[in-house]
Amino acid sequence: MKYGYSRPIVQDQQGTQQLKGLTLEHQYRETHGLAKKRTALEQLFMTVRQGDELYFQNVEALADSLQQLLDVLRLAERDQITIHFLDEQLTNRTILQHTFLQSATFFMNIQSTFLSHSSTFALQEAKEQGKLIGRPRKSDENLQRAFAMYDSKKYSLYEIKEATGISKSTLYRYLDDRSAGN
Repeated sequence: MKYGYSRPIVQDQQGTQQLKGLTLEHQYRETHGLAKKRTALEQLFMTVRQGDELYFQNVEALADSLQQLLDVLRLAERDQITIHFLDEQLTNRTILQHTFLQSATFFMNIQSTFLSHSSTFALQEAKEQGKLIGRPRKSDENLQRAFAMYDSKKYSLYEIKEATGISKSTLYRYLDDRSAGN
C-alpha cells in the first residue's frame, strides 16, 4: 500500500502543499510542526507492513533530528518498507548508493534543516504562549541616562558603559532606533 504523511514544515507551515498530485491509499496528517506528540506519525508506523511505500515531501517532514532519521531508516530496512522523499528525489534505498562526500553533504544540509525547523516552530509556540522572545530590553531609566550622557558629549563610550552597563554596540543600536523614530 502507498501511504503519505505531512505536517507543518518551514516552507509549508499550514501543511497543505505537500504530496500534491500523488495517488495514495491513505494519508496521515499532523496538525503541528513540533517534535513532541507526533501521533499521526506513530499511527502510520503502527499500520505499515512489509512492502508498503511511504511518501514524505522531504526529510524535514519525517524527522526532527539525525538520530530520529537514522532510527526510521533502520526500521524501514528491517521491515522492508520503502520511504520516498519527494523534494530530495531519494528513497531509503538510494541514500545508500551515494558516495561518502555526497552523503556527508546531504546529512550536513539535513542537520541545518532540522535546526531551522525546530527553532521556527518553537519560537512560534513561545509567542503563542505570550513568552517574550530575545534579549530583554534595557530599563528606560538607564537608557535615558545613557542617552543624556552621550548627547552631552562629555563622556566617553567607556564611561557611559561603566555608569549604565550599556555596551557600545547596544547603545548604538538604541541610538539608531531613536533616530529612526522607533
